[in-house]
Amino acid sequence: MAREVTHREDGPDVIDPEELDPEYRDGGIYICRCGLSDDKPFCDGSHRATADEEAGVDYKYENDDSEAPRHRIASIEFESP
Repeated sequence: MAREVTHREDGPDVIDPEELDPEYRDGGIYICRCGLSDDKPFCDGSHRATADEEAGVDYKYENDDSEAPRHRIASIEFESP
């Protein structure tokens, strides 16, 4: 089944090492919130592609076009269940 996922975040969640079990406290862990990471659930820095987005504009990111992976779209329409 295919699914369109809408993300409104433009950066990762940062996990404070002090909140982790001691065995994982050697560095921060970054969780993807933008939906663009190829290493989900972890952030790989792909959110940097959103840095120049305009407020109030909807975008669709696709991996089918390496020269223009981001496209402006008129709107996002949700189907009622």
